[in-house]
Amino acid sequence: ATVAVTTTMPPRIWIPGAATANTTTKHLTSRTRRREALSLYREILRTAKHFHWADEKSGQPWNQLLKQQARKEFEEARQEKDPLIIARLLVTGRDCVQQVQNRFNAATQEAWKRIEKDSERR
Repeated sequence: ATVAVTTTMPPRIWIPGAATANTTTKHLTSRTRRREALSLYREILRTAKHFHWADEKSGQPWNQLLKQQARKEFEEARQEKDPLIIARLLVTGRDCVQQVQNRFNAATQEAWKRIEKDSERR
């Protein structure tokens, strides 16, 4: 009996704006990964600035807690060499930051609507 051997290609990472496999590979260079990681880290720090209230358990401001946690997670991932894992971490991180920003913006808009509504009553 003949055994068919199939080889599977590793999963491709979809990167917005990348039209071909060659440009996808180009986007996964170590320099680009580093730049993306720094960009994500800065975005997390900018987002964390908006959390001014304190944690109920520790009493520490949320912006400090978020900055410390971000630093810890980036330091833990610093030694990672696998480009697929790094890409997955970057995509997941971007998605999480975007979700937090969207929720924060929605809550801010709701608060402004309530303020306007209460102002109209007076």
